[in-house]
Amino acid sequence: MSKPVFKGTATAIVTPFTSTGLDLPALKALVDWQIESGVSALVACGTTGEPSTMTDAEWESVVSTVIEAADGRVPIIAGTGGNNTRHVIQLARRAKKLGAMAQLCVTPYYNKTTPQGLVAHYTAIAEDGSLPIILYNVPGRTGLNMQPETVAELSSHPQIVGMKEASADMIRLADMMRLCEGRIAFYSGSDEVIMPLMALGGLGVISVLSNVAPKATVALTNAMLAEDFKQAAKLQLQLMPLIHALFLEVNPIPAKAGLAMMGKLEDILRLPLVSMSDKNRAILRNEMSKLGLIS
Repeated sequence: MSKPVFKGTATAIVTPFTSTGLDLPALKALVDWQIESGVSALVACGTTGEPSTMTDAEWESVVSTVIEAADGRVPIIAGTGGNNTRHVIQLARRAKKLGAMAQLCVTPYYNKTTPQGLVAHYTAIAEDGSLPIILYNVPGRTGLNMQPETVAELSSHPQIVGMKEASADMIRLADMMRLCEGRIAFYSGSDEVIMPLMALGGLGVISVLSNVAPKATVALTNAMLAEDFKQAAKLQLQLMPLIHALFLEVNPIPAKAGLAMMGKLEDILRLPLVSMSDKNRAILRNEMSKLGLIS
């Protein structure tokens, strides 16, 4: 395996909005808070950042703002994934010019493709050579589940350096890791299985949870990296109620609601997403209060 892009916790950071556009001052403040809380990397314009409702100019503004605010303190991974291979390549080229260290590239959705198409899609992006690729499998959103054999084939390309696995299927994950034979890094894309994934040899998490609880998420991944399994298990179990609350509604609806409770942004999403229901908001508030994240 080449040197991994990061080990530990990478936050898939939300994008703060105003009623008329981007809230870049709030985004900069979030970046500072995340880094001060100990995260190892940040993902700009991942799913949690709502890139599907941004223009290309807004996407570029968010990626550049996160890179500038981080100021080299942690690596920045740009979300480039999409279902148009040519557009993904264009975004990757721009992200490299802006200073991103890698790209997070979700499997194509809606038009989807075959396993052979996935190999062709990712190979075309990799051959362009713009940025190292972290593959991203999230079948619950895309309707497409990467097969372990497909991941293994792609792992032989030097530009493909990681895999974010968000199916929470530990059997599938174990088969992926076995077949890849250590060629790429594996990261959890599901906060509820950070510990088990890292116990199999994963290097960390690309997290929604760490948007609202960065220190606790970092403590969990650090415990696993230090092979303190007892402490990691304790933290994973303590965080489960909050993790469940953060997925009561479509991500990033709860994450933004939680951050608004903390006074870090306005609770504004773009349609078709809407703000969290009062019933679920109360559950989230209760779990955040129990952990001392809000009073």
